[in-house]
Amino acid sequence: MSILKVDGVTKTYANHTALDNVSFDIPPGCIFGLLGPNGAGKTSLIRIITQITGADSGEIYFKGERLKPAHIKEIGYLPEERGLYKKMKVGEQLLYLTQLKGLSKAEATARIKTWIDRFEIRDWLGKNIEDLSKGMQQKVQFIATVLHEPALIILDEPFSGFDPINANLIKDEILRLRDLGATIIFSTHRMESVEELCDNIALINRAQKVLDGPVREIKDTYKTDTFQIIGNGQLLITSPDFQVLEQHDNHGIFRANVKLLNGSTPNDLLRYLIQRVEVHSFVELVPSINDIFIRKVKETHHV
Repeated sequence: MSILKVDGVTKTYANHTALDNVSFDIPPGCIFGLLGPNGAGKTSLIRIITQITGADSGEIYFKGERLKPAHIKEIGYLPEERGLYKKMKVGEQLLYLTQLKGLSKAEATARIKTWIDRFEIRDWLGKNIEDLSKGMQQKVQFIATVLHEPALIILDEPFSGFDPINANLIKDEILRLRDLGATIIFSTHRMESVEELCDNIALINRAQKVLDGPVREIKDTYKTDTFQIIGNGQLLITSPDFQVLEQHDNHGIFRANVKLLNGSTPNDLLRYLIQRVEVHSFVELVPSINDIFIRKVKETHHV
């Protein structure tokens, strides 16, 4: 059973359609990339899931039940536009936000201690939010998002404002939370993060879902049976089973992209090559999520 099911959700604002009959399922215990260009409808969908707004039609199901206010305690949300109380001290703020999710003061205090030690920020507890750098504030808000140990964590551009070291820290925490059983919706424009972190994705463009599924299966679907070969010698392919798409030679070293034809296999190509040239590198050219993202967005722009 999926932890979250989006079923035919439509949302309009005046004359603008933000979501048009969007449906997909999010498996439990995965990192789910919610992707799309600016204005595609991602934020509108997140606001419906977090019950900030409601859908005009369609339903969302959480753990098999129709989404209801009681579920909000099992969801953690880190918005792109952060929202901490600037005049409030870090420790007081974390305690307040955690108690809003139903934890007792004692339990909330114990969890805060665990997280501040993990992030090495014990010295920040007595400081006001406004006295912290943007990156420090981001850390505090991330902790506030996950302190109540939600089953579903929604992160909207979670790496915004972080330097590479702290971005890696947050990345490691996201993976750790996933491994502990949490499901994470990860909304971002950083395709390299999607490639690195996400198990499943959904791509929304112009208010409609245009692609969804496991990352590995999607990439397999868009493979073109093309291999990049680097080697030494004179590469001349005359077999009808292989097509040279691109080739460059430099002082006896060649680099070529070769496509398999007529049901031929990578081993067939490799056998063909090693009889004729010295092969230094033989790598399948698999499209990145960024490549697939651009291709699908361009396709839907022409519809």
